[in-house]
Amino acid sequence: MDLKRIYEKRKNLILNDKNICPENRKLFKSFFEWEENKLKRIGNLRELDDRCYKTLKVYTIYFYNVNNWFKNKPWPKLTKTEIKKVYDDLEDGKIKKKDKTPFQDRASYYNKIFKSKPFGLAGKREIAKEVMEFYKPSENSEVNFIELEDFLKLINVAISPNHRLLLWLAWDIGENINSLLQLQKRHFVRQVDSETKEPEYIVNLPKEILKRSRKPRSEITNYKETVDLLDIILKELKDYDLLFKFGYRQAEKIFDRTVKITNIKCKPTGKRPTWKDLRSGMTCDLLKKGWSRDELNARLGHIPSSSEIDKYLNYLAIDKQKPKIKVYQSNMRKIEGDLEDTRDVVKHHSNKLNKLTEYLPILEAIESDEEILKMIKIKMSKK
Repeated sequence: MDLKRIYEKRKNLILNDKNICPENRKLFKSFFEWEENKLKRIGNLRELDDRCYKTLKVYTIYFYNVNNWFKNKPWPKLTKTEIKKVYDDLEDGKIKKKDKTPFQDRASYYNKIFKSKPFGLAGKREIAKEVMEFYKPSENSEVNFIELEDFLKLINVAISPNHRLLLWLAWDIGENINSLLQLQKRHFVRQVDSETKEPEYIVNLPKEILKRSRKPRSEITNYKETVDLLDIILKELKDYDLLFKFGYRQAEKIFDRTVKITNIKCKPTGKRPTWKDLRSGMTCDLLKKGWSRDELNARLGHIPSSSEIDKYLNYLAIDKQKPKIKVYQSNMRKIEGDLEDTRDVVKHHSNKLNKLTEYLPILEAIESDEEILKMIKIKMSKK
């Protein structure tokens, strides 16, 4: 996917669209120049990379939508009443997308347009912040993932080794599909695990192929199936060759086909799975296998303080098992203490019984002499 070409095409369309008033087109042009420079400087880049173009491309969509909401009125002339009306209509679900559903990702519009540089250029940023005084972003606490057994069903109906490899990498490494499609042979290093003696791959994930919010990192494959498929695919490639000769649209078709054949659903929502749900599925699977929050945050490329894992921990009730384990361990310690006391009592009676048996031969030999027998019994009782 040529993100630079897509962005430049969309930018030219919006800047030359005669249906947009000249004042707003001028404002959009100023913003694109500012944002392009900002992305280069904060990324310490000489030229914009794909991550930058992906960010810039989104603004072309935002500008078209916001311009329509304000009926193409020049943004510098917007009133507080007009801004409040659009904000209230968004919050009340009156402004809808093409599919007639309300905008869910309102926070992006608020943070990237209304309360940020675009409205700043129009001199309306502070008014927008005042209008949105009581806005509180909703937390995305929905859990949506697929189980390992359902993932394996997808694998079973995948057509080619390339398709199966893409599925395995999405499950095993847990990265975004767009990032996986940019992987080259040079990003993989084969090695043998020093403990298991089994082959594995180190997958290097550099920042230029990742979402801006993800940390560049290296991950080790967990599954033998991933290794076997990489062995097949990589041997035919040169260092800078892409693993996959297709883009996002083809990847979507591949996934949609496997889902349609298997008819699997996400847990617990029952929704139709997407590539993203493989990442969530891996997360839940590794949590159930004992991985910690910090270990998973690192594998997913999150910052250490990220709370994204918490919703899966809560759903799987993994943290809630710890108090139960403590109760179980406490009960076990009590049982072990009682058992030790029982052993002491048994040992005491066993010793006493052993002493008694020492006198049995004597008793049998002199059982006719009642006086001697009586003396022995008295002696035994004292002991």
